Amino acid sequence: MNTQRLQVSMLQVDIQIGQPDKNFQRISEQLHSAVSGAIKPDVILLPEMWNTGYALDHIHLLADNQGVRTKKLISDFCKEHAVNIIAGSIADRMDGEVRNTMYVFDRTGAVVADYSKIHLFRLMSEEKYLVAGDHLGQFELEGVSAGMMICYDIRFPELTRKLALGGAKVLFISAEWPKPRLQHWRTLLTARAIENQMYIVACNRVGVSDGTEFFGHSMIIDPWGEIIVEADEEESIVTAELNLVLVDQVRERIPIFEDRRPKFY
Repeated sequence: MNTQRLQVSMLQVDIQIGQPDKNFQRISEQLHSAVSGAIKPDVILLPEMWNTGYALDHIHLLADNQGVRTKKLISDFCKEHAVNIIAGSIADRMDGEVRNTMYVFDRTGAVVADYSKIHLFRLMSEEKYLVAGDHLGQFELEGVSAGMMICYDIRFPELTRKLALGGAKVLFISAEWPKPRLQHWRTLLTARAIENQMYIVACNRVGVSDGTEFFGHSMIIDPWGEIIVEADEEESIVTAELNLVLVDQVRERIPIFEDRRPKFY
């Protein structure tokens, strides 16, 4: 992998609420489609809670116990196809508690990082059923410094800035972001890219779940805040190339990190 250029694919899929078997099958199918195209991705990103959807009333029963099933599927796939996967987020049960957790797998199938959502979304009663995470989603993937966040996290600019100050050049975001807040989605993601001079890779789901519509519009935004690819509202595999040299160029052109005055804020 050329660490100055990354081919990134996102699986914008429908998620069947409370039906892990169907969801695992769909993700497996889409993963195979993603590596079968003309351009093979270096990294594949999945959406939020793809194993169960927001079946919170039964989440303790449905959650992947210690992520075993997810790790088996994704690890085997990474080894077979020599691809990195940021396995979106899953409902992950550990020690009797359920978290909304992302796992990162390298080309050998090894888990190299994990992150559990630290900002729980009260409008969907997450705080009643899930336990918040306790560490940042900062990691390196073949020498590329990156960060990861989940959905509601993007409303907290302090978190993105913390990751950027830690060296992240790319921020991977998994989401189940519903209608009608498309303008919030697009604006917040663009702002995070501009103010931190980093690539934003954001994968959202589509479909209808328990009466809630999800609009997709997965997108990749460059460090200038330009949207370089944006999906529609249908299932799709969204792919684009990241030129990481651009991150350094933008940060040199407008040196916001050097010009910060943190003593005032």
